[in-house]
Amino acid sequence: MDARILLLSLIAAFLIAVLLGPLFIPLLRRLKFGQSIREEGPQGHRKKAGTPTMGGTIILLALTLSVWKFANPTWELKMVLLVCLGFGAVGFVDDFIKVVMKRNLGLTAKQKLFGQLLVAFVFFLMLQKAGYSSTVYVPGTDWGIDLGWGYLPFLLFLAVGTANAVNLTDGLDGLLAGSSAVAFGAYAVIASAYSMADVAVFCAATVGAVLGFLVFNAHPAKVFMGDTGSLALGGALAAVAVLTKTELLLALIGGLFVIEALSVIIQVISFKARGKRVFRMSPIHHHFELGGWSEWRVVVTFWLVSVLFAGAGLYLEVFAG
Repeated sequence: MDARILLLSLIAAFLIAVLLGPLFIPLLRRLKFGQSIREEGPQGHRKKAGTPTMGGTIILLALTLSVWKFANPTWELKMVLLVCLGFGAVGFVDDFIKVVMKRNLGLTAKQKLFGQLLVAFVFFLMLQKAGYSSTVYVPGTDWGIDLGWGYLPFLLFLAVGTANAVNLTDGLDGLLAGSSAVAFGAYAVIASAYSMADVAVFCAATVGAVLGFLVFNAHPAKVFMGDTGSLALGGALAAVAVLTKTELLLALIGGLFVIEALSVIIQVISFKARGKRVFRMSPIHHHFELGGWSEWRVVVTFWLVSVLFAGAGLYLEVFAG
């Protein structure tokens, strides 16, 4: 496809996000949509209390407007937008309960899970209508296995698991914005290589939107994306992997998100089984913070890790063959 369209969609989304920031951030502050900081979190994060959250609305508006301008309304585009905005809606309700109703935990775990599963199930029905294959391929090969109806639980696990792994990564200023830009950038290349123009435009627009948001989210953050942004990005990433038939490759391209999620799982299992913690604090980015690393050092290091994972995934899927 025309690389100029991808570049234009990226630039447009970036500029829209940069323009929306100065409008939305004061509004969120006036509405007292401030972030509540968990008591069990790092002590140094207490000073972030009150920073406007729900900034994910900036990302969603920017990428949606850019996609509307530069992409065609294909069935694939409708599917990925449904998942992105659907997961974003679940996150928005969660954030709203936290900041407006002053209930720090937001939706209950069951409520949040139900909302995510519902969106993922609708996505599955749309895939069925489009005649998408239920075959899952081994990265870098032509070998795959048809899961049949087993693809439904696989898809639900992939979508919900990815969304929550990405959500866990959103714990430091700019960490998720930068790492998600890398992952979606990799998928823009993959979708383009597979002639999936509108999916590629979506990915490029998402890169531009999160980079525009990063202007305000880099340390010290003036706004947080909240679950509105993190769940939307995670759900969209899973949807793009499904549409490009690279479901298993997502574990490599999104390797940083996998590590973040595994660190929480390992911590919980270790504490329940042995009464001991493996990490100073989980997710693992807090482990390095409590080890004396500055927040900016942790973020930049993790960005580089995400680049290495995405680069390995691109090499395996696009360039090695």
